[in-house]
Amino acid sequence: MDYFEINGRKSLHGEVKISGAKNAVLPLMAAAILNNKKLQILNVPFLSDSATMAKLLESMGAKVHFDPNNSITVDSSSLDNPFASYDLVKTMRASFYVLGPLIAKFGYAKVSLPGGCAWGPRPVDFHLEALKALGVDIKIENGYVIATAKKITGNTIHFPKISVGATGNVVMTAIFAKGVTTLTNAAAEPEIQQLCNMLNSMGAKIDGIGSNTLTITGVQSLNSIDSISVIPDRIEAGTFMIATAAVGGKVKIKNIIPEHLDSVSNYLKKAQVQVDIGADFIIIESDGSNIAPTDMETNEYPGFPTDLQAQWMMLMCLAKGVSTIKENIYYDRFTHIMELNRLNCDIKLENSIARIQGNQNLVGADVMSTDIRASAALIIAALCAKGKTTISRIYHIDRGYDKIEEKLSILGAEIIRRK
Repeated sequence: MDYFEINGRKSLHGEVKISGAKNAVLPLMAAAILNNKKLQILNVPFLSDSATMAKLLESMGAKVHFDPNNSITVDSSSLDNPFASYDLVKTMRASFYVLGPLIAKFGYAKVSLPGGCAWGPRPVDFHLEALKALGVDIKIENGYVIATAKKITGNTIHFPKISVGATGNVVMTAIFAKGVTTLTNAAAEPEIQQLCNMLNSMGAKIDGIGSNTLTITGVQSLNSIDSISVIPDRIEAGTFMIATAAVGGKVKIKNIIPEHLDSVSNYLKKAQVQVDIGADFIIIESDGSNIAPTDMETNEYPGFPTDLQAQWMMLMCLAKGVSTIKENIYYDRFTHIMELNRLNCDIKLENSIARIQGNQNLVGADVMSTDIRASAALIIAALCAKGKTTISRIYHIDRGYDKIEEKLSILGAEIIRRK
């Protein structure tokens, strides 16, 4: 099994180009079910999750081709089997995105309950209750959601908690509803914005994009589009921003939409890190030794992303003083704490609040990845630690980061993938 070997204390310098967003490409691939002809998706990150979604679409009858120019062609004209098996869905929670478009297209879907990262339960109740409100009959049998919709009817739906996945699934179902559907407390993440904009380009009528209230006026049919380009990955960009702040150096992070990273930029400034923002880039400059302790809470967009919580925690391990992190999205997303402490970090957890005592004396050790973003935090820690660190189970990071070791090596990091 592959692992990373990292020798720390090497500052980062140069430029890095950010890939397309993992959290955007997966719902776009699911939405391709509704396109009915070839769709070329550009700026695709080549991740194991992208490959999993491709296999899932192929299992339902679609034709998927990975092109050499960072694009995928999805031909859903032959997709005729609205069944998503456990073997594929168990490995990636985002596979559940196919539920909405399958219901909209076929009036029926059988989709396995999802899997994904090991930390914490993330129930699909919000998806299912909202779909019931649209007139979809939902049954759960042998670990599968069986959805039948003789007629989809618009309704007003309030999500008890903002959910990116539930928002995406319900929007993709409601586009064919009779009448108007209003979603309140809906997700406003850039990835959901791109999904809605894609559907509108196909003839859907979705208003309020970018806000927490979406209004969907049902249509009878959609047109097909030829191509769409995936937005840049704000989580990958944020990871490189935090890595540069922690390790030290000066890095220009290119091919981004800076406003998607406003919360990260603002928190880094509070931590006394130099942040220069351009039209489509951000430059981070830091010596890694004068990080100010900065309390942080994760929140839905435009708040600080939960997907950067572990990386921020690592940065605070270097701060001159005590800081706290409160996780408001996934309350037990803290499996990285034990592994970070193996590198001589000083983190204590109580009631979903982590208390971090800053410490400049990190030391290399053998650690293991527990999920995608925890893996990124461990890489940053290893880059800051004295001596050698080995990180096992890096198949997690391959799910969410496109060639991260190659990008870091170009910046001057000493990181090698070994088998």
